[in-house]
Amino acid sequence: MPTNLNDVTLSEVDQQEVMQAIATIQKKLSFLINLSQAERRAFPRMGDKTRIFIQKAMEVAHQNSDFLPRSFDVEDMQREVNLFEGLYPILLSLSQLHELLEDTYIVAGNDAYTSARVVYQSAKANGRGIGIDAVVDELGSRFSRKARKPQAEVKAEAKQLSSL
Repeated sequence: MPTNLNDVTLSEVDQQEVMQAIATIQKKLSFLINLSQAERRAFPRMGDKTRIFIQKAMEVAHQNSDFLPRSFDVEDMQREVNLFEGLYPILLSLSQLHELLEDTYIVAGNDAYTSARVVYQSAKANGRGIGIDAVVDELGSRFSRKARKPQAEVKAEAKQLSSL
């Protein structure tokens, strides 16, 4: 189970320094591209097998450039491979950081939500008549549910759909 976050604080200064570090990373990687989901799907997956394929193809291109088309520039490919390989450790590091940050965010949110529910339950049980009724009602809206359809209505809709 994760570390107890009850004693952890993130000062505004630390938060701003982290945000500045992220801004620095974005500035250093100003060439980054934002693909749409459709564009992303159009590209092949870049897993370990693809990385090995690219590395071996680069070796072949360096050692046997005589059979490549004249318009093929081995130095251009080398720059592409260098960028690809240079981004990999950054991507790996940021992926790991993202996972840790997201997991910590989930646990912190759960802790805060659990505490908020205690406050709500206590206010609901003991806070009526002391001027916080509107706030209790507002907090309670988090738990409101849509009314369920009567079973007969659900069956009628299913029958209509099956007859189509």
